[in-house]
Amino acid sequence: MCGILAVIGKDLEKQKIADLSKRMSHRGPDESGLKITDKGHVLAHERLSIVDLTTGIQPIQGTGDAWMVHNGEIYNHMELRNNELKEHSFRTTGDSEVIVHMYEKYGYDFVDKLDGVFSFVIIDGDDFIVGRDLIGVKPLYYGTDESGALWFASEMKTLADSCVEFSAFPPGHYYTPETGFVRYYTPDWFESEKAVQPADLTALRESLIEATRKRLMADVPLGVLLSGGLDSSLTSSIAARLMEDTGQKLHSFSIGLDSEAPDLVAARKVAEFLGTEHHEIHFSVEEGISILEKLVWHLETYDVTSIRASTPMYFLSKAIAEKGIKVVLSGEGSDEIFGGYLYFKNAPSAEEFQKETIRRVQRLATADCLRADKSTMAHGLEARVPFLDKAFLKTAMEIVPEEKMPVTYDGIEKYILRKAFDTPEKPFLPEEVLWRQKEQFSDGVGYNWIDQLIEYASKQVSDVDMETAAVKYPVNTPATKEAYFYREIFHKHFPQDSAARTVKRWVPKWQKDLDPSGRANETHVAPGLVKKLVKA
Repeated sequence: MCGILAVIGKDLEKQKIADLSKRMSHRGPDESGLKITDKGHVLAHERLSIVDLTTGIQPIQGTGDAWMVHNGEIYNHMELRNNELKEHSFRTTGDSEVIVHMYEKYGYDFVDKLDGVFSFVIIDGDDFIVGRDLIGVKPLYYGTDESGALWFASEMKTLADSCVEFSAFPPGHYYTPETGFVRYYTPDWFESEKAVQPADLTALRESLIEATRKRLMADVPLGVLLSGGLDSSLTSSIAARLMEDTGQKLHSFSIGLDSEAPDLVAARKVAEFLGTEHHEIHFSVEEGISILEKLVWHLETYDVTSIRASTPMYFLSKAIAEKGIKVVLSGEGSDEIFGGYLYFKNAPSAEEFQKETIRRVQRLATADCLRADKSTMAHGLEARVPFLDKAFLKTAMEIVPEEKMPVTYDGIEKYILRKAFDTPEKPFLPEEVLWRQKEQFSDGVGYNWIDQLIEYASKQVSDVDMETAAVKYPVNTPATKEAYFYREIFHKHFPQDSAARTVKRWVPKWQKDLDPSGRANETHVAPGLVKKLVKA
């Protein structure tokens, strides 16, 4: 993974563009690249080398005048090399180069042929195309400066003070000067009434296994984020099976306030069951509070639940990177796909349940994907998310909602996912973890984390501040003292209204208490272990 920057339509000094690109040096600590084209356009790249460690430096030139920068991974790059691009000669052995050659062969109409996660910019003379992956796993922002030049960057901090207007680049779209924005990803499951397939548990299981297999592509050491919840435990179990005969040792990582944190207890059981080389990281509430300023700068959000969950993920990522691991698997997306958050139990109908899963998946770029990317990339660590694989999304999102709803199974959330991996002849997980109740990451590290964070943040904000909040912050006015506190930090770094509008707040539906903690839902059960109630 990397950081990319492109400026189209403006001559810039090399040093200025290099300095701006270096604001993202945490995303790519291995090497930097810079190209100013014959037309004066600029491409810059901060590289974290994962695949093709020796020849994969960017920007990458095509066979002609086209140049490209890319952040992400193209999992079907060998398939494209061997088929669509078999007539091309390649300068590198990495996955990124296929993008520029696909453009050279197909023009603008190639982005949906890429299977992976990405943000990229290709400049060809005065023509160009910019694209972002289908869900927005990888971040991308765009803006215009006072001269009308177009800017594109992986992180907002790189362009915020150069552009008069900027925004998040929409996932599943590409942009060209000829077409403007084009939505290239329009799956059937975007329409709730198209969810008509009965659950095929074997297909569901095999699809997730294949999605995980793709994401083991790396020329560097790989690990797993293991919270002890269902989603990270499943991806860890699948990875452990796939790596059994490779001779590689799978490293697993967990974090909590202390050894008795709910997530650490469960993760320990999973790690022992799978035989991973397990690492436990502890952090204190005081340490968490002390890095909030830096964290918000990295995250580029003031969303409450993102900050709560990103704090332990930030510490965990730092510890992982220090051990020499560059790639980790993570479980983001499952709760959105299967309605795993506890508030989904209150869905008024199957139709509303399905619409909410679609809305949540489509907004992942502003929530869990943003958190997972920026918390890890703050330390040059790449997080890969098997649940957001294109093929797996099709398999899972087209299942009839009645077969996903907790009410169908005596309140057990994500039942069909659990059941798909309930294989007694060769278990994927210990039974008590496979059927563990949903525990949101920011809760599972230890309940004191959120409780004391709320208490601290509330003391930093006065009643008068709250009374005038709408005057100071008319865009997304903070509704609580904790939210106001984070907004103040965000405003120091990103005072522009454009920056404030890039943030979408994560708020649960269908429950009285709108605090984003899972413990705010009346169905939450501590310490987070439930019995297997249905054995169909």
